Amino acid sequence: MVTVVLPGHLRALARVDGDVPVRVEGPVTQASVLDALEALHPVLRGRVRDQATGRRRAFVRFFACQEDLSHEPPDAPLPADVAEGKQPFVVVGAMAGG
Repeated sequence: MVTVVLPGHLRALARVDGDVPVRVEGPVTQASVLDALEALHPVLRGRVRDQATGRRRAFVRFFACQEDLSHEPPDAPLPADVAEGKQPFVVVGAMAGG
């Protein structure tokens, strides 16, 4: 079981309180975690990743184990601590502006 931490606006959209546990079949990657998250909460489709390309949206970042994983390939394995449920996979809405 992988734990996903969502920013407040996505938690509200998905109508969840707190962290979101998702069951991932096969290798634990950004893509497989987000596939499982979107299957559980279809309203999130297109909010974190572009639906056509599957790529991370511009103002969304991914973190785990105190590392910025935003520029890692979507099919790269996530850290073992995330796959084992010891650390969360964190989705952050980046801030922009001056």
